[in-house]
Amino acid sequence: MIREMNRDEIPACVELIKHSFRTVADEYGITEENAPRFTAFATTAERLQWQKDSEHRLMYVYEQDGVICGYYSLLMQENNECELNNLAVLPEYRHKGIGKELLEHAFSTAEKSGCRAVNLGIVEENKPLRKWYELNGAVHTGTKKFDFFPFTCGYMRKDIGAH
Repeated sequence: MIREMNRDEIPACVELIKHSFRTVADEYGITEENAPRFTAFATTAERLQWQKDSEHRLMYVYEQDGVICGYYSLLMQENNECELNNLAVLPEYRHKGIGKELLEHAFSTAEKSGCRAVNLGIVEENKPLRKWYELNGAVHTGTKKFDFFPFTCGYMRKDIGAH
């Protein structure tokens, strides 16, 4: 079941995000030493609290049998666009359609919130993830290399709602 995150669930969401993004870090050689700002290492309760209170992000969890096993947030941007952040599913819950449900929920929530496009970033080298987003309607829009990451940031976009 997808529902809004409760404030007291922030610590559980931090652990879910870090654990989920850690599998990507391990697969692509991303470490706390070479990328301390990567999601697997930089997510904290204080950061999520700030995103909720100061940025007014919409935050959702996927709960199954009392376990919070999925998460995402939406950041409202200018031009009636929003950014999908930290879409994550615990490794042991993957390949069961939870990510797709969360993504579809995010697109629907964005549209209901007045967004006409959803932007997102990925580790460009993660070809299976890029393909998954493309199969779900996102279009690759470009890449950028930052000195503080040992990987290339890929950018994608899904147009939704009225254009």
